[in-house]
Amino acid sequence: MINVVLADDHVLVRDGIKALLEDQTGINVIDEASNGKEALAVIANNKPHVLIVDIRMPEMNGIEVVAEINKHHKDVRTLVLSMHDSEEYVVKSIQAGADGYLLKGASKEEFLKAVNKVASGGKYFTGDVSSIIMNNFVNGNTTEAKEPQNETKTLPFKLTKREKQILVLVLDLKNNKDIAEELQISKRTTEVHRFNLMKKMEAKNLQELTSKAQEYQLV
Repeated sequence: MINVVLADDHVLVRDGIKALLEDQTGINVIDEASNGKEALAVIANNKPHVLIVDIRMPEMNGIEVVAEINKHHKDVRTLVLSMHDSEEYVVKSIQAGADGYLLKGASKEEFLKAVNKVASGGKYFTGDVSSIIMNNFVNGNTTEAKEPQNETKTLPFKLTKREKQILVLVLDLKNNKDIAEELQISKRTTEVHRFNLMKKMEAKNLQELTSKAQEYQLV
């Protein structure tokens, strides 16, 4: 039996993950936490096999939680579950000691595969972040990821590489299914990236998105 603790500040996200995991034989969600400090307290009391943790949480973020667990609870495996595939988050999570990194838009099958892999002592990193790992660790560059200088100086928002790819395809009037097929990612992952893209650029519709993209010379 794999005992799991969930740490995410959104109760709906925790409920969804819990329902998915408890539908599987051999996985048991033994406790939950809504912030980083609470997660550490829950870990100390329950000693689970796996902690599934979001990055952006109040009081203490997921990367800080992973680092603390890696220092004081080495038997607990950590799987970071995030909406973000930015280089900064991926690199910092791995440097903190995370055993896996998965996007919230991952399919049910990939999610369960990641949990079982991490619980068994392995590593699991979603395909969307594998190139970041190659660039920063396999090639010997283990310094913290730097923000693109030209982007942070001129833009009021920061887009990930994947969001930029999706922006181009959205402006080509492609739907989520077509985008998913072209980028070889799940439709759900596409929807998450598209939502983040619209939110960052403060665009309510395609017309506003097009206007913002032209204003900041993104296309």
